[in-house]
Amino acid sequence: MKLVFATHNDNKLKEVQQLLPKNIELLSLKDIECFDEIPETGATLEENAKIKADFVTQTYGLDCFSDDTGLLVDDLNGAPGVYSARYAGEQKKADDNMAKLLAELEGSNNRSAHFKTAIHLNLQDQSYTFDGIVEGQITLARHGEGGFGYDPIFKPNGYDKTFGELSSETKNAISHRGRAVQKLVEFLKNRAT
Repeated sequence: MKLVFATHNDNKLKEVQQLLPKNIELLSLKDIECFDEIPETGATLEENAKIKADFVTQTYGLDCFSDDTGLLVDDLNGAPGVYSARYAGEQKKADDNMAKLLAELEGSNNRSAHFKTAIHLNLQDQSYTFDGIVEGQITLARHGEGGFGYDPIFKPNGYDKTFGELSSETKNAISHRGRAVQKLVEFLKNRAT
């Protein structure tokens, strides 16, 4: 089975490839020669994921899934949320986003947050959605060089290390994206039987 993952993010692509069974050939937007920056104009993560998947399916006629992920911080009323990638501006720089978030939480005693991933799948003229959530805390400073995005400042509940310090295997097993992709994988396996 061939599936397009509607992303230009190589880190996300690698992470998802590690989770999918070998009988699914994962294609990126680059593989199908889609170099458009698909606008994420939805008000929710689910809407953004659907917009991206629908664009690929309607434009290229291919089965596709897309994700949108947000970091939702309790003390900031769920911000940055759908604006997580461009929280500090359209340049979408992780260092700038983390710096802005840490500055906004300075002095806050409530550092609870959660990551949420929403996946939208278009498969054989049907649509399906899956999600994954991981609860945790925003640290006071950055820790670790691994992962990407906000990983160096997010410590999942039950762990004493940030996503930036945990191995990719551990992160994939417990992360929001890992959980959402696992639901997608289970769905695809059940359809194949």
